[in-house]
Amino acid sequence: MPIRGIRGAIDVPEDSAGVVLASTRTLLIAIQQANPDLRTEDIASVWFTSTPDLVSIVPAPAARDLGWTLVPLMCTLEMPVAGSLPRIIRVLIHWNTDQPQSAIRHVYLGEAARLRPDLNESIDLKESVL
Repeated sequence: MPIRGIRGAIDVPEDSAGVVLASTRTLLIAIQQANPDLRTEDIASVWFTSTPDLVSIVPAPAARDLGWTLVPLMCTLEMPVAGSLPRIIRVLIHWNTDQPQSAIRHVYLGEAARLRPDLNESIDLKESVL
């Protein structure tokens, strides 16, 4: 079975633990809604990055809060680049799936949609748990 990458990003309104975790949960829920066959037991690993201006907490606990307790998670600092968007969390989910690459839906929310305008789709975010 191949491994596919799901990319996503979201802007965070302020650097506080609660807001960072809430924003990360929103992003992960939106990714699951955009990829309804995604199940946590099929996730090989997840890599989060955050911009250097987000220092209150790493994003991984948001995934744990959603039940991703057995999924290997990694958090790193996004490379600081002059002129880049502030307060951004990015995610790369490695998904064991037979779906073709063309079927994968990447999710960029809020100001982070400017990072990949070619991948933006209208997302009707519903409350759910992954």
